[in-house]
Amino acid sequence: MPVIYLSPSTQEFNPYAGGGNEEFYMNLVADAMEPYLVASGIQFVRNTPDMTAATSIAASNAGNYDLHLALHSNAVGSGNPTVRGSEVYYYPTSVSGKRLANIIADNLQVIYPLPDKVKTVPTTRLGEVAKVRAPAVLVELAYHDNPEDADWIRNNIDDIARSLVLSLTEYFGIPFNMPQPISTGYVVTKGSNLNLRSGPSLSAPIIGKIPNGSEVIIYNRLPDWDLIGYGGKTGYAKNNFISA
Repeated sequence: MPVIYLSPSTQEFNPYAGGGNEEFYMNLVADAMEPYLVASGIQFVRNTPDMTAATSIAASNAGNYDLHLALHSNAVGSGNPTVRGSEVYYYPTSVSGKRLANIIADNLQVIYPLPDKVKTVPTTRLGEVAKVRAPAVLVELAYHDNPEDADWIRNNIDDIARSLVLSLTEYFGIPFNMPQPISTGYVVTKGSNLNLRSGPSLSAPIIGKIPNGSEVIIYNRLPDWDLIGYGGKTGYAKNNFISA
């Protein structure tokens, strides 16, 4: 299952129209993403507000991540505060980055009030796109110095989070699951190991085997499959072999 580096803005010095700042609201979006990430089997490591863009890049590059996702909001600064829109940045030669940027933009167009102002932008100047080893996308969700855009962000935290995680599941080709209460269960077979798979299908690759009687973490229950965690791995297993 995929592992991402999640990097909400650390720029507390960027004020929002109407109060608050970029770091605060981007961390709220990241907070809201976590249940959707867990429910969909996407593991993540996240930066902290005391970090900087540079230390976030270094932390990302120190790991082995399938994706680097940076969350930001934009500003005109001393320019025209009536400017609005969502911009999704990717490195020009990154095929994976461009593909994810397009998916994110398509899904943001569904929830952003001005869909024609959602666009993808190739860039070589943003460090969290140009200087990370993993495929990377930086999302400028809206213009925080525009009152309407700032209100859109603060009033749609969960919708934004759900849209972003939906985009990630489309990118990785895995199911998007709504969050459920996390519980524990036990593997119940006739003595054989239970296959842990990368998706809810008997044709999905086996990524681990779980001994009979083992305790597992149940992140999500589907009609025939459970998304579970065992031994540091997250994957799907047939739920008729799991006692919850």
